[in-house]
Amino acid sequence: MSASSADMSRRKLLLGGAAVGAGVLLAGCTSNDTKDSDSGATVKDAATSQAPGKAVTIGFSAPAADHGWIGAITANAKAQAAKFSDVTLKVVDAGKDAPAQIAALDTLIGSKPDAIVLLPQDGAQLTEIGKKATAAGIIVINLDREFSDSAASFSLIKGDNYGMGIAAGKFIGEKLKGKTDAVIGEIPGIDELQLTKDRSKGFADALKLYGLTVKHRVAAGFTVESGQKAAANLLQAAPKLDAVWNHDDDQGVGVLAAIQQANRKEFFMVGGAGSRDAMDHIKAGDTVLTCTVTYPPSMASSAIILARLAAQGKGMGDLVELQVPKLIVLQSETITKDNVDKYLPLGFKS
Repeated sequence: MSASSADMSRRKLLLGGAAVGAGVLLAGCTSNDTKDSDSGATVKDAATSQAPGKAVTIGFSAPAADHGWIGAITANAKAQAAKFSDVTLKVVDAGKDAPAQIAALDTLIGSKPDAIVLLPQDGAQLTEIGKKATAAGIIVINLDREFSDSAASFSLIKGDNYGMGIAAGKFIGEKLKGKTDAVIGEIPGIDELQLTKDRSKGFADALKLYGLTVKHRVAAGFTVESGQKAAANLLQAAPKLDAVWNHDDDQGVGVLAAIQQANRKEFFMVGGAGSRDAMDHIKAGDTVLTCTVTYPPSMASSAIILARLAAQGKGMGDLVELQVPKLIVLQSETITKDNVDKYLPLGFKS
């Protein structure tokens, strides 16, 4: 496969729904399968994944859309399900916390859907309800926030939190190469979450390759308000900065507001997730934000695709195996002014 073909395949997986629309990557195993003459393995006809199959009901639960990324998760799942005439999507309210989501899922399990796509309030706390659904014969696709036991789900699809930190650290490291006394700030999301710990570890590990370390770190909470407060505190503690990584583009709206209010321009900033707002700023060059590293909410579209395929007993068209993979980890890609136009259609509104 050529480099351009490989990139296209990877982008189609990130696009989720578009992958199915193109009939290339996420495809079913059907009676149109053929044999590879050299290996004897089954080669699946990718185009057949679009043909309606057994009617399936897919339950869906994700936390309330209190910021852009979560909102995009739910919107993508609904839009993807609507593309399939053989899918009925049953969305259940996740409530305000893990116990509320567990109660809602208990009721959903009682209705016996074929599959459930679940973004947990907290992966560890929702593990037992995932096991309960699995024991009831329901296919569970664990979306992003990982269960503490892989037996609780049929498949896991998630972003690469550690890889996100690596991407941000490498971008900053390359920009500051040779400047080992550089002052670097970090504004993570919720420190208690494993995803935040993974992002920070990846960032620290990448910076270490360049002889750099984080000098100032103030956690936010994935909201505009918390981002503004955290950034104001960080700027007050650091009279001079060379670079900042803000983990989340939603809270980044507040981070940028604090930076503008403080009239600070001596450093550059890297964002995280890939919001449309961040991309617009990168393209315009009107703020200190020069780059963002992706954490695509389009994974919800792919989760619906995986749930449908698994519930219909199908596999993925580009793979020989008859079942969808147990684990899919999406790449974290680096968006700069040089390539932002390519990614603008994938951006979500903060």
